[in-house]
Amino acid sequence: MATSCLTHLECSRTGEHFPADQAQHLSPSGAPFLARYDLDRARSSMTREALRERPFDLWRYREVLPPVERDDIFLGEGGTPLIPAPKLAETLGLSRLFIKDESGNPTGSFKARGMAVAVPMAKALGATELACPSAGNAGAALAAYAARAGLPAHVVVPEDAPRGAVEQARAAGADVRFVKGLIGDAGRQVAKDCERHGWYDVSTLKEPYRIEGKKTMGYELFEQLGGTLPDVILYPTGGATGLIGMWKAFEEMESLGWIDSSRPRMVAVQATGCAPLLRAMETGASECVPWENAATRAPGLRVPKALGDFLALRVLRSSRGLATAVSDDALESGAAEVSTAEGVMCCPEGGACFASLRTLVDEAWVRTDETVVLFNTASGAIYLQ
Repeated sequence: MATSCLTHLECSRTGEHFPADQAQHLSPSGAPFLARYDLDRARSSMTREALRERPFDLWRYREVLPPVERDDIFLGEGGTPLIPAPKLAETLGLSRLFIKDESGNPTGSFKARGMAVAVPMAKALGATELACPSAGNAGAALAAYAARAGLPAHVVVPEDAPRGAVEQARAAGADVRFVKGLIGDAGRQVAKDCERHGWYDVSTLKEPYRIEGKKTMGYELFEQLGGTLPDVILYPTGGATGLIGMWKAFEEMESLGWIDSSRPRMVAVQATGCAPLLRAMETGASECVPWENAATRAPGLRVPKALGDFLALRVLRSSRGLATAVSDDALESGAAEVSTAEGVMCCPEGGACFASLRTLVDEAWVRTDETVVLFNTASGAIYLQ
């Protein structure tokens, strides 16, 4: 059976190499690590023909994932549908519009992809107790995979985190605590607790492997579109792990010989009450200034400054993409329109993508003959109070 081709970790800022067989968090420069693989070796077994014989889930890409035993952790992660959206396409005058619906993942959101990889790797590297801050969905995913791995989990969330996600985390046995403020406040509390108690911090991009689970969304899009990539991808962006991860997947796919150097135009969708990437794109900055008084009814978009913001900005500029922001009213009406038109129970963050797409079509930034994918990152049912 084909196995992981993981070779080392690389500092995303300096390019320095570090061993992958030791627990790593941020690099000495304070930047996230990126996992690197022997892609020449992976190419021999991870062919498109070989993939046809594998189950359509996250672990079909095992050569470019860290060494985890699928059956030890598997809860059904990955393999989410790419749903044609003909009614919405007709409304906008588009010829090809798809929804990548991540609500089918365990715990109902895309966060399962990252935790399915990060949790067993943390355990393999010696972690005995895990913790993370969360806007809601990441905590639910950590709790589920920690339970599967037999490890205690601690989750810190803002007081207004979606109760559906909070109750999922509690049901899986996690210790859930609330803090006043935003995700950054939760992150600071987790950092203190990890230092005090020796817990393993699985915060977004503070360990190398959540991004590896998220990048599989890019591989799946390629397969589901018959061996091509879309022209435009709209992705709701808070911590930006999925955006960065898919771009990493595209780079790997080129090295594997699957694609050429052409890429989708990537659109980071934010809320007008918290749009640090949009501001950085407008000012030409290489990283974001923290957004003061961040406020939006889409919890996943309420990230005043992402740890990997400089990587997300590189992706947007390299892809000839952009960052956008929509109002809370627009994202909520967008979610309702997606749900009513196509039967997808859309989350607020997914609704933001549709609202943004409408504007981009009106402005002719998205052409009517292009293939467009928008992400619904979680089930809207999680957000019901």
